Amino acid sequence: MGWAALTSGGKDSVLSCQRAIDSGKDVDFLVTVRPENRDSFMFHSANLDAVPVIARHAGMKYVEIRTHGRKEEELADLEKGLSLLPVEGIVVGAIASEYQNDRVAAIAKNLGIEVFAPLWKQDPEAIVTEVAERLDAIIVVTAAEGLDESFLGARFDSALIGRLKAAVKKYRIHIAGEGGEYESLTLNAPFFGEPVTYESSEIRRSPGRSELVLGGFA
Repeated sequence: MGWAALTSGGKDSVLSCQRAIDSGKDVDFLVTVRPENRDSFMFHSANLDAVPVIARHAGMKYVEIRTHGRKEEELADLEKGLSLLPVEGIVVGAIASEYQNDRVAAIAKNLGIEVFAPLWKQDPEAIVTEVAERLDAIIVVTAAEGLDESFLGARFDSALIGRLKAAVKKYRIHIAGEGGEYESLTLNAPFFGEPVTYESSEIRRSPGRSELVLGGFA
């Protein structure tokens, strides 16, 4: 049996999937949990329509699990969805969130499958540096002081990392966005057959949050 990678299309989960493939694991499924609640405790909601395109480009099966996004209930939805897949383990992109790590571990234990979390407790600056070196990823949500709308659409490169480091120093945010300070979308990675493209973009604003909404993924 192969593996399933839990992903929103963001940099951390895509990098974890890439590392799983690098280690020789057969990742057969890309699994996205689509919450109705944008304030989900576990799952991102921005630009999820990109993930089935990523799966197609990577030659993987796309699996979508829908949930209301209520705390704890969404975990039951995830467990039910994963229970239907013929896999030996799941790949996750958690870096420092004990909430996320503990709950995914509990689900895996219930299902009798393994967890591969290659970024867990690793240096976050080293992670964003690897993202800049290996992936084509952009910021699509900002939700923290110090991250204004000029960050939206910015690609992970040395210049962006420098800007994030400045924000970390002044505002004490997490440089990898692990605290929800920002969200990202990956447009290309070594395991993609070709880059993900999009046709449209617009900025949507709500109190404390700005989102770059992309459309026409191909």
